[in-house]
Amino acid sequence: MTQTIENTDAAEPLLGVRRSALGQAWMMRGGVPRIAEAIAEKLGVPMVVGQLIAGRGIGLEEAPDFFAPSLKESLPDPSTILDMDKAVTRLASALQHGEEIAIYGDYDVDGATSSAVLYRYLTALGAKVRIYIPDRMVEGYGPNVPALLGLGEAGVKLIITVDCGTLSFEPLKAAKAAGLDVIVVDHHKAEPELPEAVAVVNPNRLDDDSGQGQLAAVGVAFLLAVAMNRALREAGWFTGERREPNLLSLLDIVALGTVCDVVPLVGANRALVAQGLKVMAQRRTPGLVALADVGRVSEQPTCYHAGFILGPRVNAGGRVGESYLGAQLLTTNDIVEARAIAEKLDRYNEERRAIEAEVQAEALAQVERAIGAAGSPDTVVVAAGEGWHAGVIGIVASRLKDKYGLPTFVLAIENGEAKGSGRSISGVDMGAAVIEAVQKGLLIKGGGHAMAAGLTMAPDKIEEFTAFLKDFMGKAVAKASSNRALKIDGVVSLSGATADLVDQIDAVGPFGAGNPTPNFVIPDVDLIKADLVGQNHLRCIFKSKDGKSIKAMAFRQWEEPLGELLRTGIGRRFHVAGKLKKDTWAGAGKVEMTLEDVALVGAP
Repeated sequence: MTQTIENTDAAEPLLGVRRSALGQAWMMRGGVPRIAEAIAEKLGVPMVVGQLIAGRGIGLEEAPDFFAPSLKESLPDPSTILDMDKAVTRLASALQHGEEIAIYGDYDVDGATSSAVLYRYLTALGAKVRIYIPDRMVEGYGPNVPALLGLGEAGVKLIITVDCGTLSFEPLKAAKAAGLDVIVVDHHKAEPELPEAVAVVNPNRLDDDSGQGQLAAVGVAFLLAVAMNRALREAGWFTGERREPNLLSLLDIVALGTVCDVVPLVGANRALVAQGLKVMAQRRTPGLVALADVGRVSEQPTCYHAGFILGPRVNAGGRVGESYLGAQLLTTNDIVEARAIAEKLDRYNEERRAIEAEVQAEALAQVERAIGAAGSPDTVVVAAGEGWHAGVIGIVASRLKDKYGLPTFVLAIENGEAKGSGRSISGVDMGAAVIEAVQKGLLIKGGGHAMAAGLTMAPDKIEEFTAFLKDFMGKAVAKASSNRALKIDGVVSLSGATADLVDQIDAVGPFGAGNPTPNFVIPDVDLIKADLVGQNHLRCIFKSKDGKSIKAMAFRQWEEPLGELLRTGIGRRFHVAGKLKKDTWAGAGKVEMTLEDVALVGAP
């Protein structure tokens, strides 16, 4: 049976695990037992569900909306975001006068999905629309002057930038001088100064008090469509043959972008993803159907499928192939074309993996030369290399961040310029650090949000930039590191790890940033098998005293300390921690674990 763990002293680790295989304590996630019981009773759900909801800081009154998120209750009034109504007025004018509109998107998943949402919505209204996605390697991030002026020369009157534009001062100034109107739809951190634009719709503007700063750009784009729809409805636009577009049909694309941009799945984001996954399951968007097919997704789509199977393939075009392919895939209604693009993106994704592995090995070797193989950097990790592929540095930064538990920047140096991508840890605002570095003249340009950032700088500034990061982020990193622990949601016996329990856990989804997939501990089990799967994955079999067994996968850990402990630990007894899921290969009723950490029983 699942054990309900009472609220224990925060200083007392679970099962006495103060330093696990990954060097962290195991602590029960917060949550008052009596509130958990009240939530379970109010919702009519098992106690484990009440525990999970309470452990995420959700109170009794908030619990129903959290457990069953709805757009009606969670979607904000778009007009509460500054400049939203200005954007709608200009967009409606373009529609009425038949002006050609260009959507200028970023080359990542959030940019592709934002572009696709507005393209599908505006073309459904009968507008003339084109999408422009810059080439990552040639043009870099954000609007550039030649591209904007080129759109104007092609007859475009209005440009909407999505997932970019907030810090594009010079390009937008040039666009205005050329007679172009620009609407910025973004979510990245802003400076006090804003670019010259008709509207800057960004809930992370310093003067915006809408409280919607956690939205991904695709969420802001969707709210623009909602606001536009409302304005057109009130103006009597939808008469005769003019039919109101079905906004709900766009939610599968919105969900993909929201999950892949790793924004917190709370509030509006939670509702958008919960409803969007339901739409995705209906398999109506040809591009997403084709992606699911090449990715061999046959079950009900979840955040895992969006974030780890569909998203990387959409991203692959921007990273190592053709930047526009992701947006093209998500806007086509031709099933044959969608299949061809999805297969091309799948090939690019394989190419991306090979390049990523090479850059990661070089970056890791560089860090280890600086600190020693057994050492650990202090405050921040920075790696830079000549000829590294700029399309994979963000992924490599994420891998190093996970390995060292520290904010990480990886920079690719080429033609006298260093382009960098960073990933942060919870509690450390990376976007703020990058904007401060820009203002201090350490960077040519840069921007981002709390958990990720991008930048361009002179290579001879890397050492000074690293010193700045250590100073600027030091206190926040120290606090985050001192609080580093694996949060556990419950303890379950091996016989209690059933498919029914997994169903109960899944009821608290969708899981992602801000609502992490629950971690459970199975205590006191023997390791009877550990072998290599794929290139660097570990497959283990654990067995309890009563003869029950479970398969557990440790991804990318074969050569890591966790993998070494497990490879050499056959016959020893462990406490194991991780995420429970149904084993789709073993048939109904079987459950497996994705390992997050282990601890030897009786180890100090």
